[in-house]
Amino acid sequence: MDKFYKPLFSKFVKKQIRSFQLVIEDEIGEIMTKPHMGEAKKGNLTGFRVHKFSYKKEIFLIAYRLEDAGIVFFKAGPHENFYRELKKYLREVG
Repeated sequence: MDKFYKPLFSKFVKKQIRSFQLVIEDEIGEIMTKPHMGEAKKGNLTGFRVHKFSYKKEIFLIAYRLEDAGIVFFKAGPHENFYRELKKYLREVG
């Protein structure tokens, strides 16, 4: 299964310190081995899955969608305003 990164996801990861980037890589590896591990979303985000993990006592989320070509990672970030920002990004992209 292939993995694809949206610009919003890549931009967030690129800004982080190396140790946190490695944690995100580990979480992506887990998602790749068990793609259905994230919580399936409903409503406006139907088709998306969100995986939660913690780093330095803070909760972070990764939003992704399973597609025929593989897994597309849309957004990563802290829990605060995560879903609002994801919906805004989806409206802008179309």
